[in-house]
Amino acid sequence: MTETAPLIEVDHLKKYFGDSSSIFKRNKDVVKAVDGVSFQIEKGETFGLVGESGSGKSTIGRSILRLHSITSGEVRYNGQSLHHLSKQEMRALRPKLQFIFQDPFSSLNPRIRIGDAIGEALLDHGLCSKEEVRGKVLEVLEICGLAPYHYDRFPHEFSGGQRQRIGIARAIILNPDFIVADEPVSALDVSIQAQIINLFSELQKEKEITFLFISHDLSVVEHLCSKIGVLYLGTMMELASRDKLYGNPLHPYTKALLSAVPIPDPTWKRERIIIKGDIPNPANPPKGCKFHTRCPLAKDICRVKVPEFREVEANHFVACHLV
Repeated sequence: MTETAPLIEVDHLKKYFGDSSSIFKRNKDVVKAVDGVSFQIEKGETFGLVGESGSGKSTIGRSILRLHSITSGEVRYNGQSLHHLSKQEMRALRPKLQFIFQDPFSSLNPRIRIGDAIGEALLDHGLCSKEEVRGKVLEVLEICGLAPYHYDRFPHEFSGGQRQRIGIARAIILNPDFIVADEPVSALDVSIQAQIINLFSELQKEKEITFLFISHDLSVVEHLCSKIGVLYLGTMMELASRDKLYGNPLHPYTKALLSAVPIPDPTWKRERIIIKGDIPNPANPPKGCKFHTRCPLAKDICRVKVPEFREVEANHFVACHLV
């Protein structure tokens, strides 16, 4: 643990969708997308959040930045509770807290040139004059591997990898402290993925930007993140440093996910752990451990008692009765 306070603190975060005061009065009317998740991100760290689709990863990222309201819990940035700020106070912090979307094309106006799209936030927040915008945009275009002539092009003239670079440029031009990157390489070819991952790594080192990197691909997360949390059905199952998680996974769900990661050595064989069935409906989650319906090692206690999320060794947390 560092002596300084974490940059981002997520404390028992819950985000439920639906109306719990419905006339039907049924629990299944409420989708528990995030159900009591806690973790911390140190300044300059890249924290990975992994899990299957529907596990609540994106909801956590959006809730941290107040793109979603929260049901309960707390999110702190530099010790300041974000969800207790007024709209004006939150707007003042927006340049320091940025979001990179999975599909940058959907967030770009097809009628606006890329240079103007990247620079508009600078003007909105009064961070520079109109005369200074072009120079600052050209600077981040270069950092993100784009050419000066790209400034005057429109979104449809770019490839998927280039559009993702544009999304990154829009985020970093505001000189943020913290960026949530939501599945930023999942739609890209493998060769392009490597380029974007290298760009994230360079930004993290050179600009000391803190990242929450959301992905379902553990092979991508391994190359980028120093600490990783494993989510299942809105609940944190395991949390550890990269080396501990990949070297000594403790939760059956983590082991199953890691067993599916390809190994670039044809002589190395790893036993594949198959997770049977589909992820349960978050509107009606299983009792006890949420993973017990698909866990090959489940015991009677797993079906009735929720496991405590506890520290089993230094900075290695797990929620499992079998550990």
